[in-house]
Amino acid sequence: MSLDEAARQLKMAAHDAQVAFDCVGLGDLERAQEHAVTARAAVDAAEAALARALQDMTPEEAQAAGERAVIALEDA
Repeated sequence: MSLDEAARQLKMAAHDAQVAFDCVGLGDLERAQEHAVTARAAVDAAEAALARALQDMTPEEAQAAGERAVIALEDA
């Protein structure tokens, strides 16, 4: 996995966490749980990508790849 994938997964996790939070406020606990589970899965995937990047990339490579990943998500 790449830093692009880590960034994408973290963005999805943040969205799912917000939806879960909103569902709790609406009393829709089944939907809140569903989104909490998908948020957790996205965080786990991001963590795996970041762990791999820590092994495979120099700090300079990580900085450049991270900047590209964030810019790509902002442009999408």
